[in-house]
Amino acid sequence: MNAAPEVHPSNADQLRAWNGDQGEFWATRADRIDQGVAGYHDRLLDAAGIEPASHVLDIGCGTGQTTRDAARRAAEGTALGVDLSSAMIELARRTAEREHLPNARFLQADAQIHPFPERHFDVALSRHGVMFFGDPPAAFVNIARALRPGGRLALLTWQPLDRNAWLKAFRTALAAGRDLPAPPPTSGAFADPGLTRDLLHSAGFADVRIDGHTEPMYFGRDADDACRFITDQFGGLLTNLQPDARERAVADLRADLTAHQTDRGVHYDSATWLIQARR
Repeated sequence: MNAAPEVHPSNADQLRAWNGDQGEFWATRADRIDQGVAGYHDRLLDAAGIEPASHVLDIGCGTGQTTRDAARRAAEGTALGVDLSSAMIELARRTAEREHLPNARFLQADAQIHPFPERHFDVALSRHGVMFFGDPPAAFVNIARALRPGGRLALLTWQPLDRNAWLKAFRTALAAGRDLPAPPPTSGAFADPGLTRDLLHSAGFADVRIDGHTEPMYFGRDADDACRFITDQFGGLLTNLQPDARERAVADLRADLTAHQTDRGVHYDSATWLIQARR
């Protein structure tokens, strides 16, 4: 594994997670995670307005699907994906090489503080990657600095927990009757469009537009397949349970997954914000 990148102190916990077990899990299940949010993928890229000669920055790129597809649209330009996870960055690089995309590059870095070239990028985009910044105002000032005047920003973030049936159902089942704190994506600026506008305006962005979208999310070919995936992804919620409580929690999860099984696999409703702005 590569040496850990320099990060802002407020992102230290995120580095430990994403450059550790969480990043390893996402790297090993990259295809499933991309399948899960496939309904939003083209909508994000279309909103980014990528042109053939664009230079694109993909924030929290994960295993690089959005970066690679941005590179295809920017065939005469470049696409740089940044993420805290060495495992996901290494997979992204191998995949881009296999797919013959020399204009797609990847960097393990903290986008909140990384010294990107000033006024270099035409587009900055992110698929659910910006919600985890420890200091969002500082992060977006840094991203704005890297965008040329008139450059475009396109972000996907989750709407609050009560509008995302998948996350609410999984947490309810695996909580086994415990009260759990709200997960990070349902709190902070991005849960509230008004706060999001204030955040982006204060960082130097204009023409902020926020639209709500809903799509079904895919979690597996059947309930058993989806249950294995979810208990791996959310395994931390089971760690401190006694064996009998753990067994009941997994049974409750499997029952809910079975109720959401269709002839196309297990699907749940989801809701995102599509956020667009200009530098």
